[in-house]
Amino acid sequence: MLDHTIVTLRKLALEAGAEIMRYYQSDEIGLRLKDDQSPLTAADEAADAIISAGLRKAFPDSAVVTEEQADSHSQHHTRFFIVDPLDGTKEFVQKRGDFTVNIALVEHGAPVAGVVYAPARQRLFLTGMGCAYEEIGPFDATTPGALNKLELHVPAPDALIIVASKSHRDAATDAYIAQYPVGDFRAAGSSLKFCLLAAGEADLYPRLGRTMEWDTAAGHAVLAAAGGYVLRADTLAPLTYGKPGYENPFFIAHVPGVTPRANG
Repeated sequence: MLDHTIVTLRKLALEAGAEIMRYYQSDEIGLRLKDDQSPLTAADEAADAIISAGLRKAFPDSAVVTEEQADSHSQHHTRFFIVDPLDGTKEFVQKRGDFTVNIALVEHGAPVAGVVYAPARQRLFLTGMGCAYEEIGPFDATTPGALNKLELHVPAPDALIIVASKSHRDAATDAYIAQYPVGDFRAAGSSLKFCLLAAGEADLYPRLGRTMEWDTAAGHAVLAAAGGYVLRADTLAPLTYGKPGYENPFFIAHVPGVTPRANG
């Protein structure tokens, strides 16, 4: 049985996803640019309102850090929920479907619980009972359905399955990937890349570009619960959370059986 925390995160992710899809299926996405020139839509804001209000009601004594509330970015906590209400806004705007709702709980630098919901793909990943699962839809926000326990792929030493970003792949990433024996390459958007590793659909995900903790925490939690790893690309130390400004270094996500190579 899933615990109260995950049941709540799951419910909020599904409710936010339903609101996101209402905008996705209309022509009124309310697109504008934030100060850093990243895209923001009415769907981001609506989903953020649902999730942040729900977390504060369910966990009134816990801190909430969310991408869309800048005043939460200067706070420091040892235990906090971290939210990206619509990860992959570019995918959303371009109607490509690879966007997710990300909600995670961080304790002492590690993401210990998380939910990743891809409403356009109808895929829902979550942690619970010491494992990671994909829930089999259709989804009911109030009652969890059947859970498929995730099992990592056993990588072929000479033919790794690599997953990388649809929107952010660059020459540096290609040069890094070239150090490995690649058998297949898959492109995905948002935090789905972590979930593809957790679901046994890929072996290695390098990210040599800027990300924030709310981009990665929920997917990291799912992959870690499945038995995978997320490491800093420079030192190969575990990626931690609660850093000043909530900005990540470059990182490497991988399954057991892959020997990660440091970058730089």
